[in-house]
Amino acid sequence: MNDLVYPRERTLGAITLVLGLLAWAALLIGTRGVALAVVALGFVAYLFVHSALIAHIRGSGVELSPTQFPDLYSQFTDCCARLQIKEPPQAFILNGNGVLNAFATKFLRTKFVVLNSDTVDAMAKHPDGARFYIGHELGHLRMKHLSGRLPRWPVLWLPLLGAAYSRARESTCDRHGLACSSSPENAARALAALATGSERWQQLDVAAYLAQNRHTSGFWMSLHELTAGYPWLIKRAARVMDSNAALPRRNGFAYLLAIFIPYTGQYGAGFGLLVMVYVIGVLAAIAIPAYKNYTVRAKVSMAVAGSQSARETLGTYYLANHKPPESLEAAGLPSGLSDGSPLSLDAVHMVLTVTTKEGELIFVPALDSQGRVTWTCRNGEGLRPAQLPASCRGNTAP
Repeated sequence: MNDLVYPRERTLGAITLVLGLLAWAALLIGTRGVALAVVALGFVAYLFVHSALIAHIRGSGVELSPTQFPDLYSQFTDCCARLQIKEPPQAFILNGNGVLNAFATKFLRTKFVVLNSDTVDAMAKHPDGARFYIGHELGHLRMKHLSGRLPRWPVLWLPLLGAAYSRARESTCDRHGLACSSSPENAARALAALATGSERWQQLDVAAYLAQNRHTSGFWMSLHELTAGYPWLIKRAARVMDSNAALPRRNGFAYLLAIFIPYTGQYGAGFGLLVMVYVIGVLAAIAIPAYKNYTVRAKVSMAVAGSQSARETLGTYYLANHKPPESLEAAGLPSGLSDGSPLSLDAVHMVLTVTTKEGELIFVPALDSQGRVTWTCRNGEGLRPAQLPASCRGNTAP
């Protein structure tokens, strides 16, 4: 049964598992175990939300059995036997509201395969019935795709990697669907019904459909596949017809853009771009003010250093005369720094203010226990506390 696994799934599965476990370890260590509590709360929330789906399936769907739609139940059990599944999951039909689809899910230890009614009706005239769809969903359960998400979760959003792993899983499940079909062409026609609808798949020219793969090497086709969780349907059909089918290579430039687009599941590149823009916006909202504060601090640091001699002169004057000078001129000081920043003096308290282009930097004197004049600095008009240099963070200026 190893030939049912798409080769890249093994490689990508191993990579995502190792990276995912390392990411979880980093989260647990970095948050000192807080992440574990968050995961536990998330699991409880997941149980409540997912239980609603399970209740809907059991309460509104029809469970297949030897007496309930026996023809479909026979297809289901035959497919389980072909895939060597010893404990078949519960199988249900659910109103698809016009959508051709099927899905597999799991709640605690109970597994489910759900077929939309429209899928079953569309496959009523198919030689294999709904076997391809049943096999595909059984593939997800057999390969433990549902339970394997949690350890890989932290890295599944990564550009290229998360989408590639998802596409590889879908290709594996297509092989399971093929194993339940009587021929590759029947499998391809069943798969193509997702494109043609419930009737037209019968008249499909399979060869002409597969020839459409020539379009998949274009930039935009390549980009949107690289950011999506499913391969293009025409590629999937080609691979069920021939597992070694030579398909066109993707456009190399598409990788250069796709590497910046996080994987967002079924929503593909469009939603991924929105996520990328949102992330960039958040980072910019944090980084731009931080960078501005950094540049202002660098300039204010020059004012701190440039005013040091003025403060030393004022301190010396005070210790010699036991009073503040009446003005800067009285202390023999200029009215500004060498960079042109004006100086002003409060003659009563000997508070020195440096007016920089970024805002006011205020120096307040005090006598320490040894009778020396020390200075503390703080922000004045136009200058925020976050923009003070490190030498002022403790309110003590050199």
